[in-house]
Amino acid sequence: MKREDIKLGIYEKALPENIDWATRLSMAEKLGFTHVEISVDETDERLARLEWTVAERKEFCQTVLDSPLTVPTMCLSGHRRYPLGSHDPEVRRQALEIMEKAILFCVDTGVRTIQLAGYDVYYEQGDEDTRRWYLEGMQKSLEMAAREQVMLAMEIMDHPFMSSIVKFMNVRKLLPSPWFTVYPDIGNLSAWGNDVPGELELGFPHIVALHLKETVGVTDTHQGTFKEVPFGTGCVDFPAAFAVLKKLNYQGPFLLEMWTEKAEDPGKEITEAREWIFQRMIEGGLIDG
Repeated sequence: MKREDIKLGIYEKALPENIDWATRLSMAEKLGFTHVEISVDETDERLARLEWTVAERKEFCQTVLDSPLTVPTMCLSGHRRYPLGSHDPEVRRQALEIMEKAILFCVDTGVRTIQLAGYDVYYEQGDEDTRRWYLEGMQKSLEMAAREQVMLAMEIMDHPFMSSIVKFMNVRKLLPSPWFTVYPDIGNLSAWGNDVPGELELGFPHIVALHLKETVGVTDTHQGTFKEVPFGTGCVDFPAAFAVLKKLNYQGPFLLEMWTEKAEDPGKEITEAREWIFQRMIEGGLIDG
């Protein structure tokens, strides 16, 4: 496989914050990416995207159509603030409303996959009730997704509730839907000390995309560092992961996950990270040298 055969996207939060979508897509294209992942996080500003008018959605769609890039995925991390498993029934209602609005946003804009935040709760203490409510909420979410043919893909998280593909597979047994897949983060998988090649093999039939980022592992004395770790300074064995993906004939997309939107020169940092990742793909045999 050649470098140009790889579908490598960039996370919206890697690019400058206060730019419009035409500029964002143009910058991503110049940096050599094939797609951008839109963020709907827990801030009021990004949650408000789910309230876009028809005119605003049309403008977004036209902007994407005018670009050679696509926006095929949404990172829906707004459920950190409004979790499906909350002890507060009003928060659980809001969580389902966010899910429904996100699914309908995808229908209107052509986004095909929603990456889910795998938390029963985030700012609360989890227990048997939160896990039960989470599963009930996910069942309702998958019913909505099935009706609209939108994929819900679970991220492997920075949280013990969903810290491995094994845990995703156990949840999937309880929620057997063709619209329930997995979108692993290789960095998060590594930080928890998982057998990453084994995890990727286990989940391979359900993997729809992969996040690429660096992390520092969880130990008895360190809770792990899951964000903003420079590539090459953490615990992730990228060549080993790429080697097993080569063996499995993985043809899906990758997404470079960075948070350089407020960096002095995000383009420089992104370019260096992109080239670093391609070198690790060569080492792992995924692409030709």
